[in-house]
Amino acid sequence: MESERESIGESSKIPQECKWERLICLDGLELESAYNAALLKLSKQEGIIGLIYNDAQNKIKEPANLKKLFTMVDSETWLGLKVDIKGAIYEGLLAKNATETKAGAGQYFTPRVLIDSIMGLMELQPNMEVCDPACGTGGFLLSAYEVMKAQTKDKEELKKLRSKRLYGKDITPLVASLCAMNLYLHGIGGEGSVIEIGDSLSELGNRRFDRVLTNPPFGKKSASKILAENGKVKSQKEEYSREDFFATTSNKQLNFLQHIMNLLKVGGKAAVVLPDNVLFEGGAGERVRKKLLEDFNLHTILRLPTGIFYAQGVKANVLFFDKVALSEDATQSVWVYDMRTNFNLSLVSNPLSKEHLRDFEACFCVGAIEKRKESERFSTFDIGEIKRRDKMNLDIFWLKDESLEDLENLPSPKDLSCQISTHLKGALKEVEGLGVR
Repeated sequence: MESERESIGESSKIPQECKWERLICLDGLELESAYNAALLKLSKQEGIIGLIYNDAQNKIKEPANLKKLFTMVDSETWLGLKVDIKGAIYEGLLAKNATETKAGAGQYFTPRVLIDSIMGLMELQPNMEVCDPACGTGGFLLSAYEVMKAQTKDKEELKKLRSKRLYGKDITPLVASLCAMNLYLHGIGGEGSVIEIGDSLSELGNRRFDRVLTNPPFGKKSASKILAENGKVKSQKEEYSREDFFATTSNKQLNFLQHIMNLLKVGGKAAVVLPDNVLFEGGAGERVRKKLLEDFNLHTILRLPTGIFYAQGVKANVLFFDKVALSEDATQSVWVYDMRTNFNLSLVSNPLSKEHLRDFEACFCVGAIEKRKESERFSTFDIGEIKRRDKMNLDIFWLKDESLEDLENLPSPKDLSCQISTHLKGALKEVEGLGVR
């Protein structure tokens, strides 16, 4: 693609010795050697190119097969493919990888229909700065970009959107590279890179954002450090003692929630996918919830159904909250939409769809929360009621689980043993009637 851009007069970010037109002329061991050298050099470049090629390695050990691959790639005019088509192809490969391999991108993959639904509720505008501090393969950033891009035709505004408005960070180098490539194929990224490799929780940084949209990694505890002490290896839970954190904990999600609260500009909005333990855990969890309720406006919680993530059995929620300037604008009531109780989904036979989310979107009342109305699945709980709950527990549900009714109708152990005994006696009589001893 960079070579094609140069052929029509555009500049290229690729160094001379790594350019396509040089490599495509080579064969055999000469091609293999030049390609390996190119990957190494490209991995050390600044900006998005260096990030895409970070730690890239040639896994094709047969030079003849490498030449075939080069020939196949060279036969296509890549700039002739629309940006959305190239991006869709790559996203499709990421999704396929996530479903087929445990070691793939699955642990970072949020259903696109859920991401798109969230974007439709966030009141995005082209001049806003958007952050995903646990960006994975870039789903939230791409969806935000598409929503913002559709609202303007101003070339200068679009240029800023592609190069400056979006920011993502991921602690896993390979995943950050996948994300950078995903954004690049969608036309996102300037001279620098909108993606960084690093631990978002290590520091707040200098930038603040209008929107923070993310699904931090699953798992209750953060990565452990292995220390050697007196010749013995021991594990130590990693805690983040940051001045801007109001609770010290090894719970990764609680730390991400604190980080996100501090990343927001005043008036900014966040939508964060978090597991159930964030809603009810005591100690640090209670302190974080207290801060969220008293200094922010936590206006909506979406209880997600199980069976929508590649990690099995995950119980998660989407928390929607705003950063307010005045204490009187903080949480007055929390609206909870229960999309979990009596909601049976699976990745293969009944995946999450747009139709599943339509009722929630209608209940949300974008830009007019004051017009919300309660329904079977959508209820409101005022701040006084929440503060009276043990540990300010936000794990709120009210619908009767129909699956429990079947359990209630099961016979008692005594009745069950009587039934078994009766059936056995009947079977013995039948056997005796056949003259069998």
